[in-house]
Amino acid sequence: MTAGTGFDIRRIGGRIGAEILGVDLSADLDPAVVTEINSALLEHKALVFREQQLDDAGQLRFASLFGELTAAHPTVASVEGRPQILPVDGEEGIRANQWHTDVTFVRTPPKASTLRSIVVPPYGGNTLIANSAAAYRDLPDPLRELADRLWAVHTNDYDYAAPRNEKAAEYRRRFVSRTYRTAHPVVRVHPETGERGLFIGGFAQTLVGLGSSDSRDLLRILQSYVTRPENIVRVTWTPGDLVLFDNRITQHYAPDDYGDLPRLLHRVTVAGDVPAGVDGSRSYIVEGDDASDYTPVAA
Repeated sequence: MTAGTGFDIRRIGGRIGAEILGVDLSADLDPAVVTEINSALLEHKALVFREQQLDDAGQLRFASLFGELTAAHPTVASVEGRPQILPVDGEEGIRANQWHTDVTFVRTPPKASTLRSIVVPPYGGNTLIANSAAAYRDLPDPLRELADRLWAVHTNDYDYAAPRNEKAAEYRRRFVSRTYRTAHPVVRVHPETGERGLFIGGFAQTLVGLGSSDSRDLLRILQSYVTRPENIVRVTWTPGDLVLFDNRITQHYAPDDYGDLPRLLHRVTVAGDVPAGVDGSRSYIVEGDDASDYTPVAA
C-alpha cells in the first residue's frame, strides 16, 4: 500500500502496466492521491482502474486532475453534447488496429489518454499498450545513436487499408477531412522524467531527409523494438474499467478480433506540450494549422 494514500499498486507487466487498487474515481480525490497516481503513471506508463462507477462527467473530472483537456479530436466528431469525449465505437468502424500514439500528427499531441469501457465483447477487444522507453533502451548502440538524430513526419492522411463497410468509410473520410503533417523527433525526451522513448507509431510515415523506401525500412526496424512482447501489457476489459496511459512514452493497439460484436469506449485526453528531441529541438508543422481548436496548449 502506498504510504499516506490508502491504495495499492499491483504490477501487471514486467516492463509496463499496473493496476491501482482501492481508489474510487467517482469520489473527490485528495491532491496527495492524485500526486501518487501521477507518480505511478510516470513509473508504470499505463494504469488500470477496475470496475469504476463513472459516467461521462466523472471521466472528464478525473482526467482534468492531470491537466487541461483537449477537444475530442481534431477532425472527428465528439459524443453529442460532450465536446471533449471521443466515442471509440467498433460498430462505427472505429477500430484502432494499428500501433500508434494518440494524435501525433499535430504539433502538441496529448500528454495522457483515458479510456473507459462501456460495452465490451465477451471475447477479444483487448487493448495492448507498449513502453517506448524500454524499446529505446533495447536498441543496439549504433541504432540508438542513429535514432537520436532522426525526425519523422507524422500525418493523418496516408494510404489506409480499405474500410470494411460504409460506416468505416465515412469515419475515414471525416478523419482525413483536414490534413495535418508534423515533424517530430524520433527520440522524444519525456518532459517530466527525462527518459528517452521512440516517438513513432502508425502516423509516422516518412523520415526527414530520406526517401519513402528507406523511411519505411528504418521505421519498421525501430517499430519492431516497440512491439517486442516483453515491452507490452495486454488490458482485458470489463465494463466500467478505466485505463490511464502516458501518451508521451507509449503506443497502443486494439486488435480487431471480435467480429461484429459491439465494443464501445469513451476517450478523454489531457493536453500536452510540444515534443523535444535529444538536442532540445522541438517539433514543427509541415502542413496544416496548429490545431488550436483541438488543444488549449499554446504551441
